[in-house]
Amino acid sequence: MALHKLVVISLDSLGLRDLDEFREFVPHLDQLIKRGTWVKRVRGIFPTLTYPSHTSIITGQYPAIHGIVNNTKIQPQRESPDWYWYRKDVKAMPLYDVAREAGLTTAAFLWPVTARSKINYNLAEIFPNRIWTNQVLVSLKASSPLFLYQMNHRYGKLRRGIKQPWLDDFVTACAVDTLKNKRPDLTLIHLVDMDSMRHRNGVRSPQAKAALQRLDRRVAKIIQASRDAGTYDDTDFVILGDHYQINVDKMIHLNMAFAKQGLLTPIKGKSTYKNNWRVTAKTCDGDTKGYVDLNKLKQLIAGVEGVERIYSGAEAVKLGADPKCSFLVEAKPGYYFTDEVNRPAIVEKVDPSSLGTHDRYRAVHGYGPNQPNYFTTAIFVGPSINQGKEVETAHLVDEGPTFAKILGLHYPAPTAGQVIPGVIKSEVK
Repeated sequence: MALHKLVVISLDSLGLRDLDEFREFVPHLDQLIKRGTWVKRVRGIFPTLTYPSHTSIITGQYPAIHGIVNNTKIQPQRESPDWYWYRKDVKAMPLYDVAREAGLTTAAFLWPVTARSKINYNLAEIFPNRIWTNQVLVSLKASSPLFLYQMNHRYGKLRRGIKQPWLDDFVTACAVDTLKNKRPDLTLIHLVDMDSMRHRNGVRSPQAKAALQRLDRRVAKIIQASRDAGTYDDTDFVILGDHYQINVDKMIHLNMAFAKQGLLTPIKGKSTYKNNWRVTAKTCDGDTKGYVDLNKLKQLIAGVEGVERIYSGAEAVKLGADPKCSFLVEAKPGYYFTDEVNRPAIVEKVDPSSLGTHDRYRAVHGYGPNQPNYFTTAIFVGPSINQGKEVETAHLVDEGPTFAKILGLHYPAPTAGQVIPGVIKSEVK
């Protein structure tokens, strides 16, 4: 039996700046900060993307160890490559498996990289990217089928496919129902409304601010569900972000530079290229990874507008990034990378009319975690947590070990992250 139940709510793209600047507009989060411990500056991982970040949160490891090194896989002939949806791709032990082995019940709602996992009540984050399938089919195969069917039957009318903000309304309703009726020991909830609005409209846009306020109300509903279930007094809550975002107005199509050198072959009439590449750059939005000898290409890449820094493969490993890449390139703020070829120029301004289509954004993430004002943040509150306290800094990988201690669990192998000092009451062993 767990020491307490734990509910983790990830507000995708929540940054320290949101709570620093908009506290008066998020009354429920404000109250949680006052009643719990606010870990203010949480340093992200490299790259600061959703799937690697959530896997680092739940394993306590960096991407180099847990294996989720990007959101999407290297599939140069596909305009919409597969994502790292499946639990089988995770090479480190996630906390939900640790909990299951200890006999605890688990639930997850769109938590990344949990498809076909052994979570008891799982609505996996996955979407169809093949013309012969559909959302219902891929979700049923990836999730807990009966549970998904029941949730869709009760709350499916709330959503419009995977569009926001309706998808988060659906997820919240499912989580509330499950907390009331299933009372899992560990619940993981991923809400994406604000991240979506930032990509489309910008980091400080009115649409992003409105999404933050919607998220504040959703958090309140989730916490109220534990009160309705009678489990509130024995439940700890964590409200966290996975990364922040940066506004952009230019794209860097680095693979076009490689194509001009004959290092890869574009597919005529498409933005993709053939599998017989000698060099490829795989976008991480604000970063891109190269898979070839750095020395031959460093001068070429350094001369491209918008490139801020080139890391060697060894440096990438030290940063916890993909150990298979030959180099890692970081863009300057205002720029981001794509995988595309056959574009008008290597560096191209984002056409405002294209926003909302594939790889066309007003803001992105994926940069290195050292960018200015780029911290995410986390709020801990509950019976195990110190009240009215602030912790100035922590790392994203510290969150999983802190969750484990709250639940009285232990990862089977040492983690890169450590329990965050000052969060948990000293009497909790």
